[in-house]
Parts: sequence; structure tokens; C-alpha cells
Amino acid sequence: MTSAAQTQTRQLEHYLGSFAEFSKRAVGHSLPWLRTLRENALERFCQVGFPTTRDEDWRFTNISAIAEMPFRFSSEPVRISTRDLDPWQMEAAACRLVFVNGHFSAELSTLPNLPAGVHVSSLAKQIAEKPAEIEHQLGAYLDTERDAFCALNSAFAEDGAYIHIARGVVLSEPIQLLFISAAIGGPLMTHPRNLIVAEEESQAAIIEDYVSLNGSTAAALSNTVTELVARDNAVVSHYLIEREDARAFNVSTLRIQQGRSTNVASHSLLIGGAIVRNNVHPVLAGEGGECLINGLFIGNGRQHLDNYMYVEHAKPHCGSRQFYNGILDGHAHGVFHGRIIVHKDAQKTDAKQTNRNLLLSDDAQIDTKPQLEIYADDVKCTHGATIGQIEEGALFYLRSRGIDEISARKLLLLAFASECLDRMKEQPARAFAQELINDCLFEVSKWRDDAAPAQGTDHGRRWKEVG
Repeated sequence: MTSAAQTQTRQLEHYLGSFAEFSKRAVGHSLPWLRTLRENALERFCQVGFPTTRDEDWRFTNISAIAEMPFRFSSEPVRISTRDLDPWQMEAAACRLVFVNGHFSAELSTLPNLPAGVHVSSLAKQIAEKPAEIEHQLGAYLDTERDAFCALNSAFAEDGAYIHIARGVVLSEPIQLLFISAAIGGPLMTHPRNLIVAEEESQAAIIEDYVSLNGSTAAALSNTVTELVARDNAVVSHYLIEREDARAFNVSTLRIQQGRSTNVASHSLLIGGAIVRNNVHPVLAGEGGECLINGLFIGNGRQHLDNYMYVEHAKPHCGSRQFYNGILDGHAHGVFHGRIIVHKDAQKTDAKQTNRNLLLSDDAQIDTKPQLEIYADDVKCTHGATIGQIEEGALFYLRSRGIDEISARKLLLLAFASECLDRMKEQPARAFAQELINDCLFEVSKWRDDAAPAQGTDHGRRWKEVG
């Protein structure tokens, strides 16, 4: 047996052992439909294992650091105080659900009296008390055959957020889901599972926010799946904010099922983590649907930020727009893989895909792959990508007007990032994202090229703080 095969065998034995223990204590273990969902997902994961760079969808991202790490699974939440939440508060939220290492924390959450028709709870509570309401929705649209991480999440699915917006209900303030990783004592893996159902003619915004607890001493992997079902004429905005520390791994999948004449927006902001994979998979399954996929990723050091978009047009007269901007410094590596599939029945499709990137150092790297697969003959589809640097002329102009270098660089970067901000329509969520982007770009702007590396070294450029 080769060393690679031995490694894979050890990995599978580790996850099989963890599942055997999990399946005995997990919420809903006595429900036949949920037990079948988990067991089938685990079987699929064991068949394929973790993806490698030989898989086309993962060709730019090496996850061996994740696959080879002996993660343990959290059975109980770590106790933290409300004071620990101060850096991550969002004041304008309608409510906030807090999850520590994948487990709902009632004492840290804020659940005021929500409008009639809005139901928000932990998924574990829903499984325990009213499983029939989610039996035909949990996992109904997720394709565990395509993605091993989705299969692994489904095998260990137990807790996360359950949100149900009744027909015609308009929620004026966003719902915040705060996921805190606190890996203390060894590498920790969590599998949050969120289910969001927006009924006909409803409107809502949801923010998923991923952070790391100060003082964590080990690597942590958050492998999240969010299923968002938008019924006919619903308007939903989903925000993913990933700002974990440099030891964190984050794999998130947003699976969107859109009905007739829906309008769904996905906004992503990736500014943290060591290896981050952001999957967005909308299916426009109703005629006249609109989908916006908008994102910004900012990397430094040796961060790896991978964005994989898989947009399916299944019905006619639908439109989709993808706009992703990347800012990369140091040795950071960014990936944009945008795939649009227009099925044969999706006539009159209007789809556009754009990826723009700024590389602030010679060692930063971007792999971009816009892709179209069209099986209909009456469509309008375009795609494109650009890679560039900060315009020295623009920087010189601002400096000549008395603006210091840090402020000048930040102004230029903020102008680039504002393209994504301008597409965020919900004011509380947009203001929240703008504050995070401002802070991040200020840190990026403080660094500049000081000198070329010494000959024979492989450390790339040296960077020095200005001022």
C-alpha cells in the first residue's frame, strides 16, 4: 500500500470513528429520515475522500493541510462571556444567534420579540421539537455528490440556524448569525448547518459572521453549509463575512434555490483565515428570477482565498450577475472560479460575470477562471477578468496634493473596494461591511515595498511600515 493510500485510510478511519460516536448522541438520531441523510452523506464522503488538485474544481487549492490534520469534534460548547463578544457586535441587527464551536449559545444570543411570521431558532432545537417542519427541506437541494465537504457536513449536521420568514413578511433589519471558533487544546472541526426559508413575497437579510476567539491556541476548521430557499417573489440578501485568525480554515457553501420572480443577492467579504473556500451555488429554478453574486476578498501574508461560483440557469427569462474584486498583498494567493451553466430550457437568459484583481506585491498570485456552459440558443452571456496594480500616476497625483502615502493608498484601494459596497442595498449591513473594509484597508495601506529580497532567498519582498 502506498503512503498516500495509507494516509487516506487513516483519514477515513478517523472520520468513521468520530461518526460512530456522533451518531449515538446526536440530536435526532432516532429520526429515520435524518439518520438516512447522515449515513448516505458519510458513505459518499468515504467513497471520494477529500478533494485534491487533480479535481478540476479544486485545481488551484491544495487542502492537504486540512486533510492531514487530526481534527477532533466538539461535543460541548466552550463557555465564554458576553464581554468577549464586544469586538463583534452589530448594533443594528434584528436579532443575533451566537454559536460557539458550532453549538448554539442561548445566553450569548439576543432574540427579542420579532415580527409575527418570523421564526428564528437553533437547528438542533427545531430537530428536537418540530422535525416534521424541516424534514422535506433539510438537504433537499444540496448535492453531496459534487462536493466532499458538503457530504461531510451533512454526515455531521446537527446544529446551526433555522430561519423561517412567513409569506408577505418584510424584515427591516438583518439577522446576524455569529459563529465563534475557539480551538483550545487541539485542532477542532465544526460543521454548522443553516436552513433559511423565505416564503412567497417575503423580504429579509441574513449575515453570517465567522470570527476566532482571542486566545485560541490551535487550528480550527469551520465547514459550513447554508441552504437558502426563496419562494416565488421573495427578496433575500445573504452576507458572508469571514474574518477569522491566521490559524483558521474555513469552507462554506451557500446553496440557493430560487422560485419564480425572486430576487436574491449573495455578498461575500473574506478578510481572514489561512485557507478559505467560498462556494456559492444558486439555481434559478423559477421563471423571471434574478441573482446577484457580489464579493470582495483581501489577502496578505500567506493567506489562500478561493471563491467558487456555480450558477445554474434552469428556467427562461432569468438574469444573474457576478462581480468579484480581489486585493492581494505579500504572498497571498487568490482564486476566482466562476462557472455559469445555462440549461436548454433557460431561453432568454441574461448572465454576466466579472472578476477584477489588484496585486500589491510581486509575490501575490491570482488564478481566475471565468467559464460558460450554454445549452440554449437565445441567451446573452458575457464574462471577463482583469489583473492589475495600483496606478502609480494616481498615487503620485494624490501625494502631490499633500496627501500622505498611507492615506493615498487607502483612498485608491477604497475606491476599488467600493464597487462591491455600492451593490449592497441594505443600509445596516452595508455600514457594517464598510467599517470592516475600512479597518482592513488601513492595515493593508500601512505597508509598502522597501527593498528587493536578497539574492538566493525565497522570502519575496520585504515590507516595512511607513510613518
